Amino acid sequence: MKTLKIFSISILFLSFFNNSFAQETKTESFKVSGNCGMCKSTIEKAARAAGAEYADWNKETKELSITYSTTSTNTAKVQKAIAAAGYDNPGFRAENAAYEKLPKCCHYERDATVTAKCCDSDQCGKENGKCTEMGCCKDGKCSSMKENAKMDCCKNGKCEKHSK
Repeated sequence: MKTLKIFSISILFLSFFNNSFAQETKTESFKVSGNCGMCKSTIEKAARAAGAEYADWNKETKELSITYSTTSTNTAKVQKAIAAAGYDNPGFRAENAAYEKLPKCCHYERDATVTAKCCDSDQCGKENGKCTEMGCCKDGKCSSMKENAKMDCCKNGKCEKHSK
């Protein structure tokens, strides 16, 4: 009987402890460039690989809805993984090499004004929450790439376009 009491108290304690540190689940939506069913599959797979528990990309609206645990990932990680797969999104512009590897039917119209938030990622250095890189990073974003839409100026923490 004493063992049963200790066991019951242990279960009660573990239930309380587990609920106190429960994972927070967050659902968000954002635009992701793409065209077709193959894009849908690749975008959703990249999101899940980055930690999204649920990912659904709508081909018509170009909106990706994700649900994830805040203890295991965040929107920036998911967006970075999607860009690595070749798809532009509000947080990251896909590298040209990743975009070119996509099947031809997946080559969407790339917006020359899309800019990556490089200072919100690992691409540029930060100090006190502000970008420390010269040239491409201004006000927390890469400067406009209108002059050359195919150029990703921020690479390996340096601006290849503007640094001297």
